[in-house]
Amino acid sequence: MKKLRNLVLITAIIVILVSSLALFAYAAGSSDSDTTKAETADTTETAETSEDSGFAKGMGLLAAAVVTSLAGIGGGIAVAAGAPAAIAATAEDPKSFGKSIIFVALGESIALYGVVISILILQKV
Repeated sequence: MKKLRNLVLITAIIVILVSSLALFAYAAGSSDSDTTKAETADTTETAETSEDSGFAKGMGLLAAAVVTSLAGIGGGIAVAAGAPAAIAATAEDPKSFGKSIIFVALGESIALYGVVISILILQKV
């Protein structure tokens, strides 16, 4: 239980750090865009679209990384809880192997769903 609490705390800290990094990158990009607008008035439209597309691509990559990492952590927690129970059930009754392996596979599918969502996000960027 203490390991799970530590894992949740570490995950929360990582999410907060990534969020603050994204906000910092956005704030730095907006201050750069103010100076670029003041220097070049005739090319502001192209500068805005390139900065917006760069920011969107960066946020898309960040979202894909967060989705994959959190899905992997969730799948690991699910397998860590299900695999020992499946082993114990199989040790008591070998006929229950098929039923118990399904629960372990369901935990693994969480990570696979995260990878699929990450691929879909990367195709949009």
